[in-house]
Amino acid sequence: MLKKVKKIFGALGPGIVTGASDDDPSGIATYSQAGAKYGIATLWTVLITFPLMAAIQEMCARIGVITSAGLTTTLKKHYGKPVLYLMVLFSVPAIILNIGADIAAMGAVANLLFPSVPAIFFSILFTGLLLFFIVYLPYQKLAAVLKYLCLTLLLYIAVPFFTKPDWGIVLKQTLMPTIKWDKAFIGVLVAILGTTISPYLFFWQTAMEAEDVKAVKRQIMINKRLLSVSESFPDNGKKRESRLLELLIQKMSLDVNLGMFLSNLIMFFTILATGTALYSHGIRNIDTVEQAAKALEPVAGKFSYLLFALGIIGTGFLAIPVLSGSLSYIVTETFGLKGNLDKKFRKAKAFYIILIVSVLLGLSINYFGINPVDALLYTAILYGITCPVIIAIVLHIANNKKIMGDYTNKWLSNILGGLCLLVMTAGSVFLLYLQFFSK
Repeated sequence: MLKKVKKIFGALGPGIVTGASDDDPSGIATYSQAGAKYGIATLWTVLITFPLMAAIQEMCARIGVITSAGLTTTLKKHYGKPVLYLMVLFSVPAIILNIGADIAAMGAVANLLFPSVPAIFFSILFTGLLLFFIVYLPYQKLAAVLKYLCLTLLLYIAVPFFTKPDWGIVLKQTLMPTIKWDKAFIGVLVAILGTTISPYLFFWQTAMEAEDVKAVKRQIMINKRLLSVSESFPDNGKKRESRLLELLIQKMSLDVNLGMFLSNLIMFFTILATGTALYSHGIRNIDTVEQAAKALEPVAGKFSYLLFALGIIGTGFLAIPVLSGSLSYIVTETFGLKGNLDKKFRKAKAFYIILIVSVLLGLSINYFGINPVDALLYTAILYGITCPVIIAIVLHIANNKKIMGDYTNKWLSNILGGLCLLVMTAGSVFLLYLQFFSK
C-alpha cells in the first residue's frame, strides 16, 4: 500500500506543487480571517474558485506544453512590449510582498514557540535556509521534497470532526451563497479569490510544464521507446509529435485538476475549522498568529501552537521557492536572460541572482513594522485587484491559433475563463468603489 501511494505521489507533476503552494501562509491567513470574521458564511466560494482556478491553471499548463516556453517568453514573442511590461508591472510588486508576508509569518510562528528569540531572527534564519535549498538543490530533488510538505496542510481537515458542526448547516452554507454588501465582506471575498487564483501560479505552472516537456523530449532523444510513441508511429514524425503532445496534455490535465482540487479542499476545511473553532467561541478577528493557532486547539490541544507553527513554516518552505522562482522566470524571460531551476548556479547566475534579490527584498519588508497577518491579507487583496489583467492575457494566448495551433481553448475553457475574468474584475472594481466612494 505504501509503495502504491509513493508511486502515485512520485508520478504527480507541477500541478500538485502549484496547488499546494497556493495554500501558503497568505492563503491560510486569508481563510482563517474569513472563518473568524464570518463563520462558515464564505464556504460557498469553493464552488466558484475550484472550477475557475482549474480552468486558468489548465490553460497556463497547456501553453507551457505546446510552446515549451514560459508565459513571459510567449508574451514577449507574440505581443508588444507595452503588454509585456504591463504584465511585469502588475505581477512583480505583488509577488515580492507575498514573499515578505510569508517570511514574516514564518518568523512570527517560530517566535510563538520560542518567545525569548525575536521573530526577525527566525525570519533571517528561514531566508538563509530557503536560499541554500533553492540554489544548491537540483529542482527535481527540491520538487520531491515540496510534494511531501503538502501533507502538513491536511491537519485542517481533522478540526471540524472534533468541533462537530451541524453538517446540515454546513451543506446549506456551501450550496446557498451568503453575501454582505459592505467593504469588509467584499474585501474578504476579493482576498479569497486573490489568494486562490494568484498570478504567480500562472507563471510557475507554465514554466514548469515547459521544463517538463523539454525533459521528456530530451529523454526521447536518448530512449526512443519512451511512452511507446515511437513504436506507435515509427515512420511519421508529425504523428509522433502529435501523439506525444496528447499524452502530455492528458497527464497535465489530471495533475492540474488534482492539485487544484486539493488546494480548494484545504481552503474549504480551513474556513470550516476557523469558523467552528474561533467564530463560534467569540473570536471574530485574527490580529496575531496566536489567535490563528487557536483554530487547531480542538484537535491538537496544548500542541496547537506547535502544529500551527509547523504548518505555516512547512507551507512557507513550499510556497517561497515557487514565488521567487516565478518572479525570476518573469524577469529573465522579459530581458532575454538565460537560466532555470534545473541548471546549477554557475550556469544560470542571472536567474539565481534575481531569485536571491527577490527573497531578500521580501525579507526587508519585515523591517517596516507591518503586522504579519495584515500583510498576508493585503497581499491576497492586491492579487485580487491585479489578477484580471493577467487572466485576460492568458485567455488571449490560449485562443491564439498562431501560438497554440490545434490546441486552443475548447468552449468550456473559454466559458470558465471568461467567467473567472468577469468575477475577478467585478470583485476588484466593487472593492475599489467601496474603498474610495462609500462612506
